[in-house]
Amino acid sequence: MIGVIQKETSVAAAGSNDNLVSGSAFEYLRAPSLVSIGLVASATGGFATIQIGPTILLEESPPTVKTSMPVVPDDFLYQAYGAPGDRLVIRVRNPTGGAITFRTVVQVTDAG
Repeated sequence: MIGVIQKETSVAAAGSNDNLVSGSAFEYLRAPSLVSIGLVASATGGFATIQIGPTILLEESPPTVKTSMPVVPDDFLYQAYGAPGDRLVIRVRNPTGGAITFRTVVQVTDAG
């Protein structure tokens, strides 16, 4: 395994976050990689989009609702290969009237 990103991010009512993994050392892939993503939300009403390089892995959709971090393998619903230089992007949107906490774990494994 090359690396793991683990984040817990609160998104305010009517807010959004353009990339939950922005600033991570693993945001840009350094080698051919298999990327596995677990993403959950603390409440209903939120939406997520997942993209790896030019590949849209998840169109805007509601994530699983759970009050803990994603669990391997149960919550790792999204998996794709990426090329060196591909950017991992997990966009979230909260159109509700209260804050939602999005929890994500990303496992990046060398596929070379």
